[in-house]
Amino acid sequence: MSDWPELKDALRAEGISIADDAKPRPVGGGDISAAWQFSTDDGHLFLKTGPAEFLDLYSAEADGLQALADARAVRVPEVAGFGQSGSDAWLALEWLDLEPASASAEALLGRQLAEQHRRRHEHFGWHRDNMIGTTPQLNDRDDDWIRFFRERRLLIQLQLAESNGFGGELLQEGARLAKNLERLFDGYQPQPSLLHGDLWGGNWSSVDGTPVIFDPSVHCGDRESDLAMTRLFGGFGKEFYRAYHEEWPLAAGHEKRVALYQLYHVLNHLNMFGASYLARALGLIRALQH
Repeated sequence: MSDWPELKDALRAEGISIADDAKPRPVGGGDISAAWQFSTDDGHLFLKTGPAEFLDLYSAEADGLQALADARAVRVPEVAGFGQSGSDAWLALEWLDLEPASASAEALLGRQLAEQHRRRHEHFGWHRDNMIGTTPQLNDRDDDWIRFFRERRLLIQLQLAESNGFGGELLQEGARLAKNLERLFDGYQPQPSLLHGDLWGGNWSSVDGTPVIFDPSVHCGDRESDLAMTRLFGGFGKEFYRAYHEEWPLAAGHEKRVALYQLYHVLNHLNMFGASYLARALGLIRALQH
């Protein structure tokens, strides 16, 4: 961070008590923000910092964490504050001593996630846009999930891919898939569930046996999309899926939609990280058209 004394003043303005001699300690974080731990009069806090343009990203994350906390289903870190200090944007969260998840924690997460997904909303989307990684995620509300997913998710990622030099087959075959999404939803009408939105294995852990989820990209959508993301990069065991399905079984035909929801995230990784994800994106598109 560029100026810790100035940032301390900003944190104090949010009501966070910090000793004059407190200093941030770098800790492992994500690929996007710098991550720190620092001490307050009430214990430790976790701090993310980034360039000033990250302020909206941190604001959206804070809103998402509050929405998940309000659902009273899966635990999330409490938000202490966010803001901008000089050239830094920042987000301060409750510090959690994370531990490797046990089978019982996985099962509890499955049950709690099903409970969170039962928090229904009137429309798909959300009250604000946010980010998926470093990519803007548009959440304009809609009553039609297929239209929402086509226009606010799939086509936007395909357009970004074209602007990043990945047109050609990807764009042509992806546009064909987008035009024919309805056939993947034959007999199934998704309801607007409260979603984490980016639920891969690195975005959950446990504290004293209690599951905790973090780094969300919250919106309201088909609950199957959260579960599809859990299968993309691993990190969720059989107890998680067993418990979720016991709590709220998925609709018939859900297996064929897994690739569709994973495609959104693979395209986003293509747009953020480059050509190593191109073959996987094309493979998912082609599988969905057979």
